[in-house]
Amino acid sequence: MDTVQKWLKKPLTSIVISIVLGFVVGAVVLSVAGYNPLEAYAAMFRGIFSKPKYMAQVVIKSTPLILTGLSVAFAFKTGLFNIGAEGQYIIGSVAAVLVGAKLSLPPVLHFLAVVLAAMVAAGLWGCFAGFLKAKFGINEVITCIMLNWIALYFNNFMIQMPWLKKPGAEASYEVQRSAWSMVLGNYKATEEGRQALLANPTLADVVLKTDLNYGILFAILAALLVWFVLNRTCKGFELRSVGFNSDAARFAGINVNRNIMHSMFIAGALAGLAGALQMTGVMPHRISMLAAQEGYGFDGISVALIANSSPIGCIFSGLLFGGLKYGGSAIQSTTGAPSEVINIVIGTIVFFIAMSTMFRVLADKLAKRGGKRHASHTDSGN
Repeated sequence: MDTVQKWLKKPLTSIVISIVLGFVVGAVVLSVAGYNPLEAYAAMFRGIFSKPKYMAQVVIKSTPLILTGLSVAFAFKTGLFNIGAEGQYIIGSVAAVLVGAKLSLPPVLHFLAVVLAAMVAAGLWGCFAGFLKAKFGINEVITCIMLNWIALYFNNFMIQMPWLKKPGAEASYEVQRSAWSMVLGNYKATEEGRQALLANPTLADVVLKTDLNYGILFAILAALLVWFVLNRTCKGFELRSVGFNSDAARFAGINVNRNIMHSMFIAGALAGLAGALQMTGVMPHRISMLAAQEGYGFDGISVALIANSSPIGCIFSGLLFGGLKYGGSAIQSTTGAPSEVINIVIGTIVFFIAMSTMFRVLADKLAKRGGKRHASHTDSGN
Protein backbone atom coordinates (compact mmCIF):
# COMPACT_ATOMS: atom_id res chain seq x y z
CA MET A 1 0.00 0.00 0.00
CA ASP A 2 2.83 2.41 0.88
CA THR A 3 4.41 1.72 -2.50
CA VAL A 4 1.17 2.58 -4.31
CA GLN A 5 0.79 5.80 -2.31
CA LYS A 6 4.33 6.92 -3.11
CA TRP A 7 3.85 6.03 -6.77
CA LEU A 8 0.61 8.03 -7.02
CA LYS A 9 2.26 11.10 -5.50
CA LYS A 10 5.06 11.22 -8.09
CA PRO A 11 4.58 13.92 -10.79
CA LEU A 12 5.59 11.43 -13.49
CA THR A 13 2.75 9.14 -12.41
CA SER A 14 0.05 11.71 -13.15
CA ILE A 15 1.62 12.36 -16.56
CA VAL A 16 1.72 8.66 -17.49
CA ILE A 17 -1.83 8.04 -16.25
CA SER A 18 -3.07 11.14 -18.09
CA ILE A 19 -1.49 9.98 -21.36
CA VAL A 20 -3.04 6.53 -21.00
CA LEU A 21 -6.45 8.03 -20.20
CA GLY A 22 -6.12 10.32 -23.20
CA PHE A 23 -5.68 7.34 -25.52
CA VAL A 24 -8.53 5.50 -23.79
CA VAL A 25 -10.91 8.43 -24.31
CA GLY A 26 -9.78 8.69 -27.93
CA ALA A 27 -10.48 4.98 -28.38
CA VAL A 28 -13.97 5.38 -26.94
CA VAL A 29 -14.70 8.28 -29.30
CA LEU A 30 -13.48 6.25 -32.29
CA SER A 31 -15.57 3.25 -31.24
CA VAL A 32 -18.71 5.36 -30.84
CA ALA A 33 -18.09 6.86 -34.29
CA GLY A 34 -17.89 3.35 -35.76
CA TYR A 35 -14.13 3.05 -36.26
CA ASN A 36 -11.72 0.46 -34.93
CA PRO A 37 -9.47 2.27 -32.43
CA LEU A 38 -6.73 -0.37 -32.70
CA GLU A 39 -6.53 0.11 -36.45
CA ALA A 40 -6.55 3.89 -36.06
CA TYR A 41 -3.78 3.92 -33.47
CA ALA A 42 -1.78 1.38 -35.47
CA ALA A 43 -2.03 3.67 -38.50
CA MET A 44 -0.89 6.60 -36.37
CA PHE A 45 2.17 4.77 -35.05
CA ARG A 46 3.03 3.54 -38.55
CA GLY A 47 2.81 7.15 -39.67
CA ILE A 48 5.43 8.02 -37.07
CA PHE A 49 7.86 5.10 -36.95
CA SER A 50 7.55 3.10 -40.19
CA LYS A 51 10.04 5.22 -42.17
CA PRO A 52 13.06 7.34 -41.20
CA LYS A 53 11.62 10.36 -43.00
CA TYR A 54 8.46 10.14 -40.88
CA MET A 55 10.53 10.26 -37.70
CA ALA A 56 12.47 13.19 -39.14
CA GLN A 57 9.19 15.00 -39.82
CA VAL A 58 8.15 14.45 -36.20
CA VAL A 59 11.41 16.00 -35.02
CA ILE A 60 10.91 18.97 -37.37
CA LYS A 61 7.35 19.50 -36.18
CA SER A 62 8.35 19.11 -32.52
CA THR A 63 11.20 21.64 -32.48
CA PRO A 64 9.12 24.85 -32.28
CA LEU A 65 6.74 23.15 -29.84
CA ILE A 66 9.61 22.27 -27.50
CA LEU A 67 10.82 25.87 -27.50
CA THR A 68 7.42 27.53 -27.07
CA GLY A 69 6.66 24.95 -24.37
CA LEU A 70 9.96 25.85 -22.74
CA SER A 71 8.99 29.53 -22.92
CA VAL A 72 5.71 28.89 -21.12
CA ALA A 73 7.31 26.48 -18.63
CA PHE A 74 10.03 28.98 -17.72
CA ALA A 75 7.41 31.63 -17.01
CA PHE A 76 5.39 29.13 -14.95
CA LYS A 77 8.47 28.37 -12.86
CA THR A 78 8.85 32.06 -12.07
CA GLY A 79 5.20 32.63 -11.19
CA LEU A 80 4.05 34.08 -14.52
CA PHE A 81 1.68 32.85 -17.22
CA ASN A 82 3.25 33.59 -20.59
CA ILE A 83 0.24 33.18 -22.85
CA GLY A 84 2.07 35.51 -25.25
CA ALA A 85 4.44 32.89 -26.66
CA GLU A 86 2.39 32.97 -29.87
CA GLY A 87 3.03 36.66 -30.45
CA GLN A 88 6.66 36.33 -29.41
CA TYR A 89 7.09 33.50 -31.92
CA ILE A 90 5.66 35.74 -34.67
CA ILE A 91 7.91 38.67 -33.72
CA GLY A 92 10.90 36.33 -33.71
CA SER A 93 9.95 35.10 -37.18
CA VAL A 94 9.63 38.65 -38.52
CA ALA A 95 13.00 39.68 -37.07
CA ALA A 96 14.59 36.51 -38.45
CA VAL A 97 13.31 37.22 -41.96
CA LEU A 98 14.40 40.87 -41.81
CA VAL A 99 17.97 39.95 -40.92
CA GLY A 100 18.00 36.75 -42.97
CA ALA A 101 16.62 38.22 -46.18
CA LYS A 102 18.03 41.75 -46.18
CA LEU A 103 21.45 41.30 -44.59
CA SER A 104 24.37 39.59 -46.35
CA LEU A 105 26.90 37.85 -44.11
CA PRO A 106 29.09 34.72 -44.20
CA PRO A 107 27.14 31.47 -43.58
CA VAL A 108 27.66 30.72 -39.89
CA LEU A 109 27.78 34.38 -38.87
CA HIS A 110 24.57 35.08 -40.79
CA PHE A 111 22.70 32.30 -39.02
CA LEU A 112 23.89 33.49 -35.61
CA ALA A 113 22.86 37.06 -36.45
CA VAL A 114 19.38 35.84 -37.41
CA VAL A 115 19.01 33.88 -34.17
CA LEU A 116 20.28 36.75 -32.04
CA ALA A 117 17.98 39.28 -33.71
CA ALA A 118 14.95 37.03 -33.29
CA MET A 119 15.68 36.31 -29.63
CA VAL A 120 16.30 39.96 -28.75
CA ALA A 121 13.20 41.20 -30.61
CA ALA A 122 10.92 38.55 -29.10
CA GLY A 123 12.55 38.98 -25.70
CA LEU A 124 11.81 42.71 -25.72
CA TRP A 125 8.25 41.95 -26.84
CA GLY A 126 7.81 39.67 -23.83
CA CYS A 127 9.66 42.09 -21.55
CA PHE A 128 7.10 44.79 -22.38
CA ALA A 129 4.37 42.65 -20.83
CA GLY A 130 6.64 42.10 -17.83
CA PHE A 131 7.25 45.84 -17.55
CA LEU A 132 3.51 46.59 -17.51
CA LYS A 133 3.00 44.00 -14.77
CA ALA A 134 5.97 45.17 -12.71
CA LYS A 135 5.28 48.91 -12.91
CA PHE A 136 1.50 49.11 -13.16
CA GLY A 137 0.29 45.74 -11.89
CA ILE A 138 -1.39 44.88 -15.22
CA ASN A 139 -2.05 41.14 -15.46
CA GLU A 140 0.37 39.60 -17.96
CA VAL A 141 -2.34 37.32 -19.37
CA ILE A 142 -4.43 40.26 -20.59
CA THR A 143 -1.38 42.10 -21.92
CA CYS A 144 -0.01 39.06 -23.72
CA ILE A 145 -3.34 38.29 -25.40
CA MET A 146 -3.43 41.83 -26.80
CA LEU A 147 0.22 41.63 -27.85
CA ASN A 148 -0.47 38.38 -29.71
CA TRP A 149 -2.90 40.17 -32.01
CA ILE A 150 -0.64 43.18 -32.38
CA ALA A 151 2.16 40.81 -33.43
CA LEU A 152 -0.09 39.15 -36.01
CA TYR A 153 -1.07 42.44 -37.63
CA PHE A 154 2.49 43.72 -37.40
CA ASN A 155 3.55 40.63 -39.35
CA ASN A 156 0.96 41.39 -42.04
CA PHE A 157 1.95 45.07 -42.07
CA MET A 158 5.63 44.28 -42.59
CA ILE A 159 4.86 41.96 -45.50
CA GLN A 160 3.16 44.87 -47.29
CA MET A 161 6.37 46.87 -47.24
CA PRO A 162 7.65 47.10 -50.86
CA TRP A 163 11.21 46.34 -49.83
CA LEU A 164 10.18 43.11 -48.06
CA LYS A 165 7.19 41.82 -50.05
CA LYS A 166 8.04 39.33 -52.78
CA PRO A 167 6.41 40.37 -56.06
CA GLY A 168 3.39 38.26 -56.96
CA ALA A 169 3.12 36.66 -53.51
CA GLU A 170 1.43 37.43 -50.22
CA ALA A 171 4.69 36.70 -48.47
CA SER A 172 8.14 38.13 -47.81
CA TYR A 173 11.40 37.41 -49.56
CA GLU A 174 13.06 34.17 -48.45
CA VAL A 175 15.86 33.99 -45.91
CA GLN A 176 19.16 33.77 -47.76
CA ARG A 177 20.81 30.37 -48.03
CA SER A 178 23.77 31.60 -45.95
CA ALA A 179 21.45 31.73 -42.91
CA TRP A 180 19.85 28.31 -43.37
CA SER A 181 20.14 25.72 -40.62
CA MET A 182 19.11 22.71 -42.71
CA VAL A 183 21.18 19.54 -42.39
CA LEU A 184 23.60 19.43 -45.35
CA GLY A 185 21.61 22.30 -46.85
CA ASN A 186 24.34 23.65 -49.13
CA TYR A 187 25.69 20.20 -49.95
CA LYS A 188 22.38 18.72 -51.08
CA ALA A 189 21.77 21.78 -53.27
CA THR A 190 24.66 20.71 -55.53
CA GLU A 191 24.37 17.95 -58.10
CA GLU A 192 27.38 16.17 -56.61
CA GLY A 193 25.78 16.23 -53.17
CA ARG A 194 22.46 14.95 -54.44
CA GLN A 195 24.10 12.03 -56.21
CA ALA A 196 26.16 11.15 -53.13
CA LEU A 197 23.07 11.20 -50.92
CA LEU A 198 21.04 9.17 -53.40
CA ALA A 199 23.64 6.42 -53.07
CA ASN A 200 22.43 5.93 -49.49
CA PRO A 201 18.64 5.32 -49.50
CA THR A 202 18.21 6.13 -45.79
CA LEU A 203 20.10 9.42 -46.01
CA ALA A 204 18.30 10.31 -49.22
CA ASP A 205 14.96 9.59 -47.57
CA VAL A 206 15.72 11.78 -44.56
CA VAL A 207 17.86 14.60 -45.96
CA LEU A 208 16.45 15.06 -49.46
CA LYS A 209 12.77 14.48 -48.72
CA THR A 210 12.43 16.47 -45.50
CA ASP A 211 13.48 19.83 -44.05
CA LEU A 212 15.59 18.19 -41.36
CA ASN A 213 17.59 20.90 -39.63
CA TYR A 214 19.76 21.53 -36.61
CA GLY A 215 16.91 23.16 -34.71
CA ILE A 216 16.31 20.15 -32.47
CA LEU A 217 19.89 20.45 -31.16
CA PHE A 218 19.28 24.09 -30.25
CA ALA A 219 15.99 23.15 -28.59
CA ILE A 220 17.67 20.47 -26.45
CA LEU A 221 20.54 22.83 -25.61
CA ALA A 222 18.06 25.55 -24.64
CA ALA A 223 16.18 23.13 -22.35
CA LEU A 224 19.40 22.09 -20.62
CA LEU A 225 20.47 25.71 -20.25
CA VAL A 226 17.11 26.75 -18.77
CA TRP A 227 17.27 23.86 -16.30
CA PHE A 228 20.80 24.90 -15.29
CA VAL A 229 19.85 28.56 -14.87
CA LEU A 230 16.79 27.75 -12.78
CA ASN A 231 18.41 25.14 -10.55
CA ARG A 232 22.12 25.93 -10.39
CA THR A 233 22.48 29.72 -10.48
CA CYS A 234 21.76 32.59 -8.10
CA LYS A 235 19.69 34.28 -10.79
CA GLY A 236 17.53 31.19 -11.12
CA PHE A 237 17.03 31.13 -7.35
CA GLU A 238 15.90 34.76 -7.46
CA LEU A 239 13.49 34.11 -10.33
CA ARG A 240 11.96 31.07 -8.61
CA SER A 241 11.75 32.90 -5.30
CA VAL A 242 9.74 35.68 -6.91
CA GLY A 243 7.48 33.03 -8.43
CA PHE A 244 6.96 31.15 -5.15
CA ASN A 245 6.26 34.20 -2.98
CA SER A 246 6.92 37.70 -4.28
CA ASP A 247 6.31 39.30 -0.87
CA ALA A 248 8.86 37.05 0.83
CA ALA A 249 11.32 37.65 -2.01
CA ARG A 250 10.90 41.42 -1.66
CA PHE A 251 11.40 41.15 2.11
CA ALA A 252 14.62 39.20 1.44
CA GLY A 253 15.96 42.09 -0.64
CA ILE A 254 15.26 40.68 -4.11
CA ASN A 255 14.23 43.22 -6.76
CA VAL A 256 10.87 41.69 -7.70
CA ASN A 257 10.00 44.09 -10.52
CA ARG A 258 13.34 43.63 -12.24
CA ASN A 259 13.08 39.84 -12.02
CA ILE A 260 9.57 39.87 -13.49
CA MET A 261 10.90 41.74 -16.53
CA HIS A 262 13.93 39.45 -16.79
CA SER A 263 11.68 36.40 -16.65
CA MET A 264 9.42 37.63 -19.43
CA PHE A 265 12.43 38.63 -21.53
CA ILE A 266 13.90 35.13 -21.29
CA ALA A 267 10.52 33.52 -21.98
CA GLY A 268 10.06 35.74 -25.03
CA ALA A 269 13.57 35.00 -26.27
CA LEU A 270 12.89 31.26 -26.17
CA ALA A 271 9.73 31.68 -28.25
CA GLY A 272 11.66 33.96 -30.61
CA LEU A 273 14.30 31.26 -31.01
CA ALA A 274 11.53 28.94 -32.20
CA GLY A 275 10.58 31.48 -34.85
CA ALA A 276 14.18 31.91 -35.98
CA LEU A 277 14.78 28.18 -36.31
CA GLN A 278 11.53 27.77 -38.23
CA MET A 279 12.52 30.50 -40.71
CA THR A 280 16.07 29.22 -41.18
CA GLY A 281 15.34 25.50 -41.12
CA VAL A 282 11.95 24.88 -42.73
CA MET A 283 10.78 25.72 -46.24
CA PRO A 284 9.76 28.19 -47.58
CA HIS A 285 12.01 30.25 -45.21
CA ARG A 286 9.69 33.26 -45.21
CA ILE A 287 6.78 34.85 -43.40
CA SER A 288 3.32 34.92 -44.97
CA MET A 289 0.11 36.86 -44.46
CA LEU A 290 -1.70 35.50 -41.42
CA ALA A 291 -5.48 35.31 -41.17
CA ALA A 292 -5.29 33.73 -37.71
CA GLN A 293 -2.75 32.72 -35.08
CA GLU A 294 -0.47 29.89 -36.19
CA GLY A 295 -0.87 28.07 -32.90
CA TYR A 296 2.74 27.29 -31.97
CA GLY A 297 2.58 29.43 -28.84
CA PHE A 298 -0.78 28.08 -27.72
CA ASP A 299 0.34 24.50 -28.33
CA GLY A 300 3.36 25.37 -26.21
CA ILE A 301 1.02 25.83 -23.24
CA SER A 302 -0.11 22.21 -23.64
CA VAL A 303 3.51 21.08 -23.98
CA ALA A 304 4.45 22.88 -20.75
CA LEU A 305 1.47 21.41 -18.89
CA ILE A 306 2.24 17.86 -20.07
CA ALA A 307 5.86 18.38 -18.95
CA ASN A 308 4.69 19.67 -15.56
CA SER A 309 6.73 22.82 -16.34
CA SER A 310 9.97 20.81 -16.34
CA PRO A 311 12.53 22.17 -18.85
CA ILE A 312 13.83 18.67 -19.59
CA GLY A 313 10.28 17.34 -19.69
CA CYS A 314 9.45 19.84 -22.44
CA ILE A 315 11.76 17.92 -24.77
CA PHE A 316 9.77 14.72 -24.37
CA SER A 317 6.33 16.34 -24.23
CA GLY A 318 7.18 18.36 -27.33
CA LEU A 319 8.17 15.19 -29.17
CA LEU A 320 4.98 13.49 -27.95
CA PHE A 321 2.86 16.43 -29.07
CA GLY A 322 4.62 16.65 -32.44
CA GLY A 323 4.33 12.90 -32.96
CA LEU A 324 0.62 12.91 -32.21
CA LYS A 325 0.05 15.87 -34.52
CA TYR A 326 2.02 14.39 -37.40
CA GLY A 327 0.96 10.78 -36.93
CA GLY A 328 -2.66 11.82 -36.50
CA SER A 329 -2.87 12.76 -40.16
CA ALA A 330 -2.28 9.10 -41.06
CA ILE A 331 -5.44 8.07 -39.20
CA GLN A 332 -7.69 9.82 -41.69
CA SER A 333 -5.78 8.78 -44.81
CA THR A 334 -5.58 5.12 -43.73
CA THR A 335 -8.80 4.36 -41.86
CA GLY A 336 -11.04 7.26 -42.86
CA ALA A 337 -11.46 8.27 -39.23
CA PRO A 338 -11.29 12.03 -38.59
CA SER A 339 -7.79 13.18 -37.64
CA GLU A 340 -9.40 15.57 -35.12
CA VAL A 341 -9.54 12.63 -32.72
CA ILE A 342 -5.89 13.40 -31.97
CA ASN A 343 -6.94 16.81 -30.67
CA ILE A 344 -9.39 14.99 -28.39
CA VAL A 345 -6.54 12.78 -27.13
CA ILE A 346 -4.28 15.79 -26.53
CA GLY A 347 -7.06 17.75 -24.85
CA THR A 348 -7.87 14.83 -22.58
CA ILE A 349 -4.22 14.44 -21.61
CA VAL A 350 -3.97 18.12 -20.71
CA PHE A 351 -7.30 17.94 -18.84
CA PHE A 352 -6.17 15.09 -16.61
CA ILE A 353 -2.76 16.63 -16.03
CA ALA A 354 -4.52 19.82 -14.91
CA MET A 355 -6.36 17.57 -12.44
CA SER A 356 -3.13 15.99 -11.21
CA THR A 357 -4.02 16.87 -7.62
CA MET A 358 -6.68 14.17 -7.95
CA PHE A 359 -3.97 11.51 -7.84
CA ARG A 360 -2.41 13.01 -4.71
CA VAL A 361 -5.84 13.14 -3.05
CA LEU A 362 -6.33 9.48 -3.96
CA ALA A 363 -2.96 8.65 -2.40
CA ASP A 364 -3.90 10.49 0.80
CA LYS A 365 -7.23 8.63 1.00
CA LEU A 366 -5.43 5.32 0.58
CA ALA A 367 -3.06 6.35 3.36
CA LYS A 368 -5.95 7.23 5.69
CA ARG A 369 -7.78 4.00 4.88
CA GLY A 370 -4.61 2.03 5.55
CA GLY A 371 -4.14 3.88 8.83
CA LYS A 372 -7.70 3.11 9.95
CA ARG A 373 -7.30 -0.59 9.13
CA HIS A 374 -4.03 -0.70 11.03
CA ALA A 375 -5.69 0.98 14.03
CA SER A 376 -8.66 -1.41 13.96
CA HIS A 377 -6.34 -4.43 13.85
CA THR A 378 -4.39 -3.02 16.79
CA ASP A 379 -7.59 -2.47 18.82
CA SER A 380 -8.88 -5.98 18.09
CA GLY A 381 -5.53 -7.41 19.12
CA ASN A 382 -5.73 -5.63 22.46
